[in-house]
Amino acid sequence: MLPVEELVATTRNILGQRAISEFDDPIELASGQMSRFFVDAKAGLSRADDLRVACLAIHAVVKSAGIEYDAVGGLTLGADHLCVGVALASGKEWFIVRKEAKKRGTARRIEGAQLEVGRRVLVVEDVVSTGGSLFSAIDAIVATGAEVVAACTLVDRGDLAEEVLKKRGIPYFAISSFLDFGMPPVVG
Repeated sequence: MLPVEELVATTRNILGQRAISEFDDPIELASGQMSRFFVDAKAGLSRADDLRVACLAIHAVVKSAGIEYDAVGGLTLGADHLCVGVALASGKEWFIVRKEAKKRGTARRIEGAQLEVGRRVLVVEDVVSTGGSLFSAIDAIVATGAEVVAACTLVDRGDLAEEVLKKRGIPYFAISSFLDFGMPPVVG
C-alpha cells in the first residue's frame, strides 16, 4: 500500500480534477447553504481506481491515528460508495444508514453489518458542510449501542462539524478541505 501522505495527496488531486464544479450563480447545498462551488464526490470517484485510492486513504488516515474499528458506514446516499469501498480496503464490515426507518419488512434504519454494544464504528461521508448528515448517521448508530470511534469525510466545506464532534468525543478526519480547492468555507 502507498504511504498515507501519497494516498491523501492523490485523492485530493482526483477530487480537484473530477469532483469540484464552479457555477456563475450560487446553488443550494444539502445543508441549505448557498454556494457557487459544488462538490460531487460520487461522480468524482466514479472510476473504480479513483474510488479505491480514496477508500484506501480513508482507512490509512484512521489507522495511522491508531483507531481500530469493526465496521464502516454512513448515511445514504453520500456515504454508500465509501462504506463498501472502505470495507473492501480494510477487510471490515459495512453498513448504510437510511434517512428514516424502512416502512415495511424489517423496518430497519441500518442495513448491512449488525450494530450493537461492543461494535466499534467508523462513520464516513463524502462531503461535510454543516455536518447534518454525519450527525444523523451518528445518532442512529449510537442508538444501537455501538461506539462511534471516528468520523471521516473526503471534503470538509467548513470548520463546523469538527467542533461538534470534538464535544462528543469523536475524532474527526478530513481528507481535504475547502482550502485545498480555493473555495470559501460554508458558514453556519
